[in-house]
Amino acid sequence: MNGKQCFSCGTHDGLQYFEGRSFTIDFKKMTRQIGDISGYECRVCGEIEFDDGSAERYSEASDQLLIDCRQLMAAEMKRIRRKLKLSQKEAVKLLSGGGHNAFSRYERAELAPPQPLFMLMRLLDRHPHLLGDVQALCEGADLRRLLASLDQERQAALAS
Repeated sequence: MNGKQCFSCGTHDGLQYFEGRSFTIDFKKMTRQIGDISGYECRVCGEIEFDDGSAERYSEASDQLLIDCRQLMAAEMKRIRRKLKLSQKEAVKLLSGGGHNAFSRYERAELAPPQPLFMLMRLLDRHPHLLGDVQALCEGADLRRLLASLDQERQAALAS
């Protein structure tokens, strides 16, 4: 069934029917294959329009991948936090600066954690001894020393 106009580029008779294709969906480095997809593809711009049944299966697989990814990340966040012997409140204060419920929401898979936080957690999982460095950096003594040094340099420059 050809002869449909492409909604994306407007090419008349641009959409060509296909069936039996597989598509890969990905989210945060996790992938799923969805097979036996049918629909139309524009021969000019490559836009794809799935048939109703294929669109529904694609959408359901995408939603399930998102849920699975959040659950995996949630379990990892909880496991690593416990390994580091941190309460949720301590983890928020040290690692994310988010709201007081942030880690709870990440660990219940309500929200995917921000990628930098998840990477930091995974790094601390591999190198738990770095938690001491994180705590020292959070205290900011090194920054206070730098600021004091800058203030002294400015005072010296003004005095001369």
